[in-house]
Amino acid sequence: MPIWEPYAARATALQAIEARLAAGEGDVELHLARANLLADLGRGEAAREAYLEVLARRPDHLAALTNLGALVHAQGYTTAARTLYAEAARLHPGDPSAQVNLANSLAKAGERVAAQSALEAALAADPAFAPAHRGLALLASMRGDVAATRGHLAAAFAAAPVIEETYRGEGAPIRVLLLISGLQGDIPLQHILDPAEVQVTALAPQFFPTDRPLPDHDLVVNSIGDVDLCGEALAAAVRLVGRADRPVLNDPARVLRTGRVENAARLGVLPGVVTATTRRMTRVAVAALADEADLAALGLRLPLAVRAPGFHGGEHFARVGSLAALGPAIADWPGDDVILMTFLDTRGPDRKYRKFRAMLVDGQVHPLHLAVSPDWKVHYFTAGMADQPDHRAEDAAFLADMEGAVGAPAVAALGRIQAALGLDYAGVDFALTDAGEVVLFEANATMVIPRPPPEPIWDYRRAPVAKAQEAVKAMIRLRAAPKGP
Repeated sequence: MPIWEPYAARATALQAIEARLAAGEGDVELHLARANLLADLGRGEAAREAYLEVLARRPDHLAALTNLGALVHAQGYTTAARTLYAEAARLHPGDPSAQVNLANSLAKAGERVAAQSALEAALAADPAFAPAHRGLALLASMRGDVAATRGHLAAAFAAAPVIEETYRGEGAPIRVLLLISGLQGDIPLQHILDPAEVQVTALAPQFFPTDRPLPDHDLVVNSIGDVDLCGEALAAAVRLVGRADRPVLNDPARVLRTGRVENAARLGVLPGVVTATTRRMTRVAVAALADEADLAALGLRLPLAVRAPGFHGGEHFARVGSLAALGPAIADWPGDDVILMTFLDTRGPDRKYRKFRAMLVDGQVHPLHLAVSPDWKVHYFTAGMADQPDHRAEDAAFLADMEGAVGAPAVAALGRIQAALGLDYAGVDFALTDAGEVVLFEANATMVIPRPPPEPIWDYRRAPVAKAQEAVKAMIRLRAAPKGP
């Protein structure tokens, strides 16, 4: 049965608590209950003030520190959230949840050593604490430690492969069965699956017994998106969805076809699309490359863009101009394989690189952002967009009029990519040739639609991002709706 806390009941409870407070009752737990209800009801600013009132009365209150941290993180204030989580962990070192909250925040900030320490502290308090094992599995996968990844995933999910999340809406929810791997390759859908509308039951398919009935659901959403990182989980998801009798978003069998090598081959033949020749090779095979003739036999040429499979955001990603530089570039990378690509120089006349991102949702293409940078390794979060008004102006023009910014042929090529992928939810990173063709960097289901930061300079992004998010929500509503006779 879903965990159901109706909206109306919580609104009534809030009124009752506020009446008691107005009558002079001042218990700290009563103030906390008010803050929690305000947060549940979506009254974020009032909830923040209410949590601060609790902390003014009891600065060490664990639930107030934790819940306020979660609230401000959702509002985009990640540094403030990390500070609150750190204080909770400092004051309550034996509480595993406090340590995991801090670890997750540290990991997102790239502070993995500190995150590892916090997760180990959580397991010292409770050796079976599943969220700590999930966090350690994620960190192990980032190091390329396959054995540790599998061990922690098993500890997290083998005994409990299903996680029911709380529904906080009014009326019957949309029941979503969310397939997860527990690793970085899962699509971050926390801004999409609104607990006021959706009852989420998360399930790790590689640990779910084949003879166990699936939890009740209206829709299966496969959030496992990275075939290079989560191949085992995707294979298990293919078997599991064969047992589902409701619609499936992002069929895992189709996601399995979105690895970088296969994408480069099958999407590069589409009209208006250019891809780099891409090869996945073992370290031994890379070490055996003797000269440029060996590269040419593979369809490759210098310079090369080289990356470790399963990593995004610029990590373990390098450009090399000679075979002599290749070995040192990958020497300390995780894993046994590397991906080699012919480097495509997409600089514009101003010698800057531009990387566009569009989201593909239910047959429609939505512009998400344009990053502009003098660095070939261009990502929106490292491109210094906040310091460049002219770059933000280009971003705004792309969001306001995608076809005007990239041209009708490029938009048509994006439509062909969407049709070839066959996914309900995916993202495409691309540049443009001088002739207006799409230079495809990446096309897969792992891309998130993030809320813009709270600063006013990002106000121009809010409506387009909200439109893309709402398109996903509308798709979920439509696919989950009961079908007529």
